[in-house]
Amino acid sequence: MPPKSKPRFGHLIALVGCDGSGKSTLSHDLVRLLGRNRKTSYGYLGLGSGDLGRRIGKWPVIGKMLEKKLTHKAKKTRTKGEKIPGFITACVVFAFSLLRLERFERVKHAVEGGDLVITDRYPQNEVPGHCDGPGLSAAKTNNPLIRLLARIERLFYKKMADFTPDLVIFLKVDAETALQRKPDHDKEALQTKIDIMPNLTFNGAPKKTIDATQPYEKVRQDVITALQRAKFL
Repeated sequence: MPPKSKPRFGHLIALVGCDGSGKSTLSHDLVRLLGRNRKTSYGYLGLGSGDLGRRIGKWPVIGKMLEKKLTHKAKKTRTKGEKIPGFITACVVFAFSLLRLERFERVKHAVEGGDLVITDRYPQNEVPGHCDGPGLSAAKTNNPLIRLLARIERLFYKKMADFTPDLVIFLKVDAETALQRKPDHDKEALQTKIDIMPNLTFNGAPKKTIDATQPYEKVRQDVITALQRAKFL
């Protein structure tokens, strides 16, 4: 019999959407504003691998070449039908998933303890390889050790996805707007996320869609209004 989950004394609000939709700015802003009236905390549940790659790209001499190589391997790993390029790559992906699990456990503990937690991103177990889903389950491999890592990773993501947010705020944005805000990102990758995001259910969590192409102040007010109507404020 699986262990009973602890009761929640707080609430979990997940901000999701493509890069450039405003998740980071908005989540920090909401924590600051809402924290005036109740205990509110922030949780980052992304991987940070993309930002790391872009920082590597700024290294002198070898940076661009190394970033291109890492990006190519990462893309193959998350593409259905491709082959995961080696055990070392799989270990790196698995390590990032472990880091995400650690961040998730801190968020879960805060929610159970009574905090209103605002997260930037939320892990899902519906679509592998994209949009904060499992990193080792999209591509294929004949390596039994990589297959073992993939099975363990899927258990991580099931555990995280089963902890359903009380409300998912989907910040909807188009590729052109996202690229204007994130000019160092790949447009094809942005479009892929934009196409997938509306179809994610996040384990049946209530979801509110906000037009994130609006001016920031209007987006923030729409999110606050959604939280008020859902009686989280």
